[in-house]
Amino acid sequence: MAKADGKKAKKAKGPDTKPKGEKKARKPGSRSGMDALAKLADHPLVTDLLAIGAMAAVAAIAEHGVAKKNGSSSDGSRKAVKAAGKAAAAAIGQRLMKEVGGFGAAAKK
Repeated sequence: MAKADGKKAKKAKGPDTKPKGEKKARKPGSRSGMDALAKLADHPLVTDLLAIGAMAAVAAIAEHGVAKKNGSSSDGSRKAVKAAGKAAAAAIGQRLMKEVGGFGAAAKK
């Protein structure tokens, strides 16, 4: 809001406001997002899912290359990458369903 003499009024700074560019100190017990991701990445199931997806993607790209050499496929690399993504997603989905299905069967018993 403007004062009568044309100067702008300054904002009142509270006791817990810091100068621009100064960061707040983290609490000793708090975890950052990167720490949580690192902990998740260390989980054996996540590692297994990434490996399965990567293997399926590589297999799909190799299959596309073989089909192209045989002359049965003239599609570009864009379609090979798309097929690799679909194969990786399908492999990861199957593995997750197997893991979750195992938990469901154990819970029923």
